[in-house]
This record gives sequence, structure tokens and C-alpha cells, in this order.
Amino acid sequence: MKNISLYIHIPFCESKCYYCDFISFTNINHRIDDYIKALIGELKLYKEKLKEYEIRTIFIGGGTPSQINPKYIYEILEYIYTNFNCSELVEVTMESNPGSLSKDKIKVYRESRINRISMGAQSFDNNLLKIIGRSHSEKDIYKSIYNLREEGFENINLDLISALPGQSMYQHMESLKKAVELEIEHISNYSLILERGTPLFNKYKLGEIQLISDELDREMYHNTVDYLKSNGYLQYEISNYAKEGKESIHNLVYWNVEEYIGLGLGSHSNKDRKRFSNTTNLDKYIELIQKNKLPIEEIEEISIIEEISEYCIMGFRKINGIDKKEFKYRFGEDIEDIYKEEIKKHVNGGLLNNYNENIYLTKKGLDLMNQVEIDFFKI
Repeated sequence: MKNISLYIHIPFCESKCYYCDFISFTNINHRIDDYIKALIGELKLYKEKLKEYEIRTIFIGGGTPSQINPKYIYEILEYIYTNFNCSELVEVTMESNPGSLSKDKIKVYRESRINRISMGAQSFDNNLLKIIGRSHSEKDIYKSIYNLREEGFENINLDLISALPGQSMYQHMESLKKAVELEIEHISNYSLILERGTPLFNKYKLGEIQLISDELDREMYHNTVDYLKSNGYLQYEISNYAKEGKESIHNLVYWNVEEYIGLGLGSHSNKDRKRFSNTTNLDKYIELIQKNKLPIEEIEEISIIEEISEYCIMGFRKINGIDKKEFKYRFGEDIEDIYKEEIKKHVNGGLLNNYNENIYLTKKGLDLMNQVEIDFFKI
């Protein structure tokens, strides 16, 4: 049987963060019950389509899944366990926000067989948290980690954001230090990207906030790599660091361009050399499923060369890069035959290493990754 992963989108939040452009809503909790029924209805529509697949990983994202009543999370997962082949299921992750993880909720998550929690801490600095519109405090992060440990969770990820408006190197390193002191198993550190149309973007355009320099942003990145490495964290992807054996198996599905199904509002899927995505309209999503129709809005056929390009571009996000044997096994050709000139150019330019069985970005290449990606993008 082939493996496949599931992503489940819960689009409800207590409040909208100023930098967020994800599909999420506040103040419509009265729609939660109908939405969860629709989600399970969507799973029913996939039951026959996935009968030849083993579910390998499940990721529940949002929005803020930990905001809604945990009975809904239990209900969704029990339906999957009962109706899909989960004998090879190794990782069930749920996103959460500090402050929304009570002990009672966490007990239900354990009963739901969730074995990995990804928490959006973003920073331990209360002033920075206010600037970006987070509803939690540093104290909430510590309390949530304590509650998770008390209930036996041994695989926790903390999301942190660097290059926040006005952020100093000291503030950034203090957040990293506190995460390490908490013995967190996995740390994701992303550099802030201002998305057009978000409140933070609008504040920037009005001159109400100042962004840090590109030079400081890069310095934060390199200090993050060095500090986490010195504390036993392996950098296995450009923004992700893990203790041994704690890499995110689900996220590796994306970076390896493997098959997955996205369920819920606006979710994306990759299956049978097709990319497809669900409607982003909540009423339409529920209505289509009530009519026993999948809520797919867009379908894109992927050519073999497009798949190869995506495989390379995503592969270079991984610190070990692209395994040449795996590439040939998957595509039937040597990567060095397809990209001979591109590889030569970037090895000579100091952006790529072509060493033994792997082709991967150098330290300089990680800073200039876009220059490599452009040359590996073929249509």
C-alpha cells in the first residue's frame, strides 16, 4: 500500500494576529458545529478514494485548533481511525496557541492519540507579542508547556518569529534561550514576511512600525543556526531544528513532494500528479458537502518536468538537499543529466555542494537560495 498524509484545517481563532493572512475567522463560533460536521462529511467522501492508502501522518492546523471544544478534535480523529487504514500512522500533530491549552483539553488530546503539539509562541517578549497582535503572554507559554508535560507530551514544537518590528538581537536570542531551557524537542524559527493586506503591513505602510534591516535579519538567522546547533538541535530544513529523531515527519512530506490530502476550508492537496484546492468560501464549503460533492475549486495537472522542478526547489530547503539515488529512483533519470549546467554554475559560484550522494546548498547558498531556485525552475 502507498502512504499518504492528511492535513485538516480548523479556521477559527480567538483573535486575528496582525501578520496573519491564513484563512481564519473570529467571532463566528456559532458556525463551528456545522463546519465540523462538514469536515467529517468531506472525510466520508474520501473514504473510498483512499482505500488503497495507509495514513502515515495527520496534521491539524488553522486557525487555532486548540480554541475549539476538544470534543470536535476527538470526533474528527476517531472517524479517521475507524474508517481509514491507520496501521502505519506515526505522527499526529495539532497546532495550538499558548493560553488555550487547559489541562482538561490536553487530556482529550491525549485520548485522541495526538502525539505532537506545535505551539505558536512566536516570541517570549511581551512587548513584541503586543506589537504583532498575539493574545498570549510569556507566562502563558510556560504554563502551556507545563500542562503538556504534566499530561505526558514528549514531542513539542515551538514556532518563533525573528525580524519582528523593532526586535533586537538580544530579544531574539532570549526567546531562543528560553525555548532551549524548556527542553523543547523541535523549534521552527521563521523570519517575518509582511503579507499585503494584513494589519501589520498596513501599519508599516503608514509608518507606524519600523522593520529591522536585512543585515540584522541575516545575522539573526546565522546566530539561530549556531546557537541551536551548540545546544543539540539539528538544522534539517532552512527554518526547522530538532533534537535527534524529533524531525517533523509530516512537514517532510511537503518538502519531499509526497502525496497528501488537505481537508477543510481552503486546504490544498497533492495526489496522482495533480494539485487541487478547496473553496475558501465557508458557506459554499458546507453547502457542497451537504450535496455529497467534494469542495474542490481548482485542479492543476502537474507535468513530469514541473514535478522535478518542485522536487528540487523543495529539496534545497532541506539541509541535506537532494539525494541523487532517490532522485533517479523516483524520476528514472540522473539529476546531473537534467541539470548539468545549473549544477556546474552554482557549484562554481559557491552556492551548491555536489558531494558524494547529495547536492545541497552551501552556507552562502542558503542565504541566496532564490538564485538557485530560479535556475532549477523549468516549465
